[in-house]
Amino acid sequence: MNVVEEYFEKIVEMLREIKEQEQPSLMAAAELVAQAVEADRLIHVFGTGGHSVMGAMEVFYRAGGLVPINPLFPPGISVIDSHPNTERIEGYAKYVLDYYGVGNDDVLIICNVNGINAVTIESALEGKRRGAKLIGITSPTFSRAVPPGIPARHSSNKNLYELVDIVVDVHVPPGDAVLTIPGVGPKVAASSTFAICFALNSICALAVKLLAERGITPPVWVSANMPGGDETNKAYRDRYMPRIRHLY
Repeated sequence: MNVVEEYFEKIVEMLREIKEQEQPSLMAAAELVAQAVEADRLIHVFGTGGHSVMGAMEVFYRAGGLVPINPLFPPGISVIDSHPNTERIEGYAKYVLDYYGVGNDDVLIICNVNGINAVTIESALEGKRRGAKLIGITSPTFSRAVPPGIPARHSSNKNLYELVDIVVDVHVPPGDAVLTIPGVGPKVAASSTFAICFALNSICALAVKLLAERGITPPVWVSANMPGGDETNKAYRDRYMPRIRHLY
């Protein structure tokens, strides 16, 4: 098997594990999202690390995606503008949740594959303190493999999967990379973005289905590259721009 084939098989197997083992948690998460849309509330999505932010990017303002997604894109978290240790700063998450208006009974989806850093753990703790409903997109296997006390961990040594109301296990192995190349020490080819985006899109699609079954027309973005897309999306932007900061 060549490298491309092996990588393909590893990713497909990971997605298959999510499909076969996470249906109850995906449906539970979708129910919270559907309820939020029905109540005209926003769904807050926070990727709490340098690459985890791609989860929030994936479901924000995306063709085929739910409109009332409020992504949390604070400065310093994305690899585009971050210092390598920003995700390890304790005390930062409270100000992020303040700025984006996360409050009581809101849905907050926290995406972080390892589920251990300071911003991840404090987002969960602060979200819980505010009375938000917490969904964690993470890999407990990865979290459990990280020993307590290492610099990457929050000082509490807690894990995201221990703090949220619903855990969607994305089945990513410790270290994220999945391929062993002869003569190379570290594994190569990361896997978590595929898994996180699959889980998030599955949740949103399930929520849309639930809403449609209840006779509710869900707000869904249309590709701006298709006829009528600009007109449809403009109506949504006009409606949600005062509430979703990154639609400004």
